[in-house]
Amino acid sequence: MDNEIIDKTAMGLSGALMFIGIVVLGIVEILAGKPYGASPVKNDAGEIVATPAVDPALRTGLVILGLVILLLWGLYKMYQPQIAGEAAKQPTFAGE
Repeated sequence: MDNEIIDKTAMGLSGALMFIGIVVLGIVEILAGKPYGASPVKNDAGEIVATPAVDPALRTGLVILGLVILLLWGLYKMYQPQIAGEAAKQPTFAGE
């Protein structure tokens, strides 16, 4: 099955967004040091003493955007007309 340019673009873009949101920004969080949580760390007085290096909304947004692109690509593939049979896959040449 041949992938068209839209298929390759959708898979690459969605994969890249999810990879950046999960892996790359996760490594950035680990390299930045503790705290690893998604919310700011507060002391007993309620003062914020540490915050995450990357905003959790940014990470979540990248992953959700990647999933939305996959959803739209799936809908596109679902409504795209399919050509049945092996004859449709065979190249035809003028003069034959």
